[in-house]
Amino acid sequence: MRVSSASAPAPGRPVNEDLVFRFGPLVGVLDGATVPEGFDTGCVHGPEWYVRHLAARIGVAEAARPSARLTSNLAAAILAVRADHGGQCDLDHPGTPSSTVCLLRQCGDRVDYLVLCDSPLILDTGQVTVVTDDRLEAAMAELRQTVATVPTGATDPVTRFRHAVGVQRERMNRTHGYWVAAADPDAAFHAVNGTVPLRGPSALRRAALLSDGASSAVEQFGLTDWAGLLDMLSADGPGALLDRVREAERAHPDRLRRHKPTDDASVVFCEFGPAA
Repeated sequence: MRVSSASAPAPGRPVNEDLVFRFGPLVGVLDGATVPEGFDTGCVHGPEWYVRHLAARIGVAEAARPSARLTSNLAAAILAVRADHGGQCDLDHPGTPSSTVCLLRQCGDRVDYLVLCDSPLILDTGQVTVVTDDRLEAAMAELRQTVATVPTGATDPVTRFRHAVGVQRERMNRTHGYWVAAADPDAAFHAVNGTVPLRGPSALRRAALLSDGASSAVEQFGLTDWAGLLDMLSADGPGALLDRVREAERAHPDRLRRHKPTDDASVVFCEFGPAA
């Protein structure tokens, strides 16, 4: 498995709440949930702290149990990060720090993967497949419908936004909402996961793990399709993809994604098979 990666904060922001990592045969992308200004989280830590600790704890879990299911090791990591808070925080607060998770692990003649929340995984096995967890997007669509029913003049925009964030938080890590790595280890067992072979006609050739800031190249800006994104990564590398996203953000400031004109962006690109 040949791995390359890139990760960058949103322009003008000193902190990157994304994180990419590799621990031997395991690679991953985490995307910490940005806390809107003025919102409480019940925690003295922020998203950057959370993703750093979660990545480290995933590495420890993988080192201790390299053959365990990714869901089990992620659950162990989330539980360990609970202890890292040191009893200083209200971990039952709906705004507690959280992160998406996208993992891929080479295991002999197969590759295991896990996707939790909206950091997609792109697989090329001769045909390109997108592994997504669309429950957050479904929850957001329902939320937009709910907010739209409130008469425009009934509340000011700030109040409407605060109401929307409050409703979204209530749906986090709930059966009829969406799941994300936060303080509840049970979320790991709600992840989308599976296995693809590394041998035979449907063998995995390439894979890309993306935060939504990077997947916006396809999903938000339509710069290419998923196969084209993999080709771009093969030819030019992950840094070129992030450059294209930044160009698109500057050219289309009207295409906001969840009230953000730009976002942290991260990609891990994996190639399999004989070295060139």
